[in-house]
Amino acid sequence: MRFKLQVHLPQYITKWFPLAVWRMPDDTKTLYLTFDDGPIPEVTPWVLDLLRSYNIKATFFAVGENVFHNPEIFEQIIDEGHAVGNHTYHHLQGLKSDNRTYYKDIVHANKLIGSNLFRPPHGWLKRAQYRYLSGKYKIVMWDVISCDYNQNITKEEVLQNVLDFARAGSIITFHDSKKAASHLYWVLPRAIAALKAEGYEFSKIEFPKVRRLFYSPALQRIRRLRNNIRQLSLWA
Repeated sequence: MRFKLQVHLPQYITKWFPLAVWRMPDDTKTLYLTFDDGPIPEVTPWVLDLLRSYNIKATFFAVGENVFHNPEIFEQIIDEGHAVGNHTYHHLQGLKSDNRTYYKDIVHANKLIGSNLFRPPHGWLKRAQYRYLSGKYKIVMWDVISCDYNQNITKEEVLQNVLDFARAGSIITFHDSKKAASHLYWVLPRAIAALKAEGYEFSKIEFPKVRRLFYSPALQRIRRLRNNIRQLSLWA
């Protein structure tokens, strides 16, 4: 299969991280949609509405800070049967972070997210970080990056990135972020329709022993605080 470095990496590069998941071992025509960087109110609910209309389950790699500010949207992701993964608390890039700071940020995020799936922002990790995190999480990378965040390419090119490289078992990365929104709104429904017309089905990413901590004490405290604030505003 041909490659395009920004979209699909060749196997000799993915072998650098052999314990990471780049593609699901699936002989059927199943694809795995993933969404990075949310949840945010401007984009994530729209994605959920679209997925619901197609009865598709996907995987959301959430930024802890966004979960903190938007717990109701995060709960909606869970309630609608999607999978979630850890994408750090502050969207830190491993190569630019010292190990201790990076690990603490991931732990901080997982107090809210509660998943054994982890995707490093930008896909970059130091070897020491990769070895350490592989012992604690299933690191999920990608087989296809849509490049929906790239404002230097057209929405048609983003769509073609997905259609050209999707194959059975592909983990396809989109972004439920403001930066990607203008491309995502146009591309995602067309990509889903085209891939379903080719006979593909869609599924979420799950591995054994997923820690279902979606209603962790920290998240419950945030919910209570937000409910109290709303109640006070009604009384004011």
